[in-house]
Amino acid sequence: MGRQKAITVKHDAGFAEKIRLFSEEFLKCAIYICETEPARETFTKRLYAKMVSSSKLLEDFLDIHGAKNNSDWYYYRELVSTVRNLSEASYSQKHISKRFPIYHLAETEGFEEGGYATHKFLVSSLRRISRSAIKEAKRLGIKFPEDRFSWDDFPGIAGQLSLEPDIDDENLEEEKKNIVKITTAFLRVAKEFETLGFYEPYSLDQIKAMVPSSFNEQETRRYEMVVHSLQSSFDTYVTRSALRVSDIKLKRLRGYISIVLHLLELTRRLLHYYERHLLEVGYKNIYKEVRHKLAKAVSPKEILDRTVNYGLYYIWYFLVQGQDVAQEVLNENMEQGSVTVGIPQELGFHSRPCMLVAKIVQHYGGQVELLVNSDRFDASSVLDIQWAGGKIQKEGIKEVVFKGDIRALKDIQVLASVNYGEDSMGKGIPLPRELSYLKQ
Repeated sequence: MGRQKAITVKHDAGFAEKIRLFSEEFLKCAIYICETEPARETFTKRLYAKMVSSSKLLEDFLDIHGAKNNSDWYYYRELVSTVRNLSEASYSQKHISKRFPIYHLAETEGFEEGGYATHKFLVSSLRRISRSAIKEAKRLGIKFPEDRFSWDDFPGIAGQLSLEPDIDDENLEEEKKNIVKITTAFLRVAKEFETLGFYEPYSLDQIKAMVPSSFNEQETRRYEMVVHSLQSSFDTYVTRSALRVSDIKLKRLRGYISIVLHLLELTRRLLHYYERHLLEVGYKNIYKEVRHKLAKAVSPKEILDRTVNYGLYYIWYFLVQGQDVAQEVLNENMEQGSVTVGIPQELGFHSRPCMLVAKIVQHYGGQVELLVNSDRFDASSVLDIQWAGGKIQKEGIKEVVFKGDIRALKDIQVLASVNYGEDSMGKGIPLPRELSYLKQ
């Protein structure tokens, strides 16, 4: 194939008609949000959806025609992309604010105020970007649409009617198994996210030191995929039962999963925009000029602050808050049992066996107790098992009972069969393949 012929846009009638057509809905949205009274409920989910679809279509059209590499059209292309990214983020934030009251969550520590501030920032940024897009479209000679959107074109999505849940799946045993899987996965992702340290507000310098080098769009997307899978599993395998819909603990668990998912969506979109459009990476003058113009309309400082001190902070907050209800739901639905096993030969429950048993219990998340005669110890705690070890040694006990989550009990049996992973001298030995997760 030969090289596609370059076109001089301003002098090509065919391109002029196409750019008019593909810009029409986009410009109507831009005009609408610039001219509509800010005090009214202007920015609805329907409007954001229209802005996302119209800007995405126009962005694709511009990219196909090489706008990324054309100094005359590059700025318009970046304005269109900015509208798409901010509209997607705004849609997520609007969804959060509308759905939040039905999530039945516990304390929220200023969350709604933070959401309002985030939405206000996004709205003001979209207004500024839209004004710039209108101005740039005029410079490029794009013909403007004659008709306009009105406030009635974008009604709010909420209504008074709530349809009665009347679909009931009676396969509760299978549902319990899925609940156990979902709660276990939730507890794992919560514990992993806790280690990232987003438990307090950060200064701008601190944020710049971590974004994007330590935490970025790619990491956010990874967590988003995991939590999205949790919500999909929940909606597929749990809420099909009308009886379960009335279970307040399950409602709250679903609320925690959902709020975290939509905050991850919002955060990922803000990080994407910051990394791709505001971060100083390009060296050509045109890239620097356009980036400078965009930064005047969409403050990089505000983007970073909203991303970390609102998005990532409250992701951490709701994951931590959700652990208690997830643990309760897990313990209520997991299959329970008990096993009798021998104690570690020669050295008893010293550091290594205690750590391995605790890691097994923590891996599955369900409650497991170590029973020594009439005393009970938390088998997820190394310290508790060591306390039990002292009693075992003192009383000369040869066997103990573990009771609780049957998944963990099976692995504890496997661990006990290889003397808790050590030889008679207390040196570590290779673990069976089914316990490979203990090496992590």
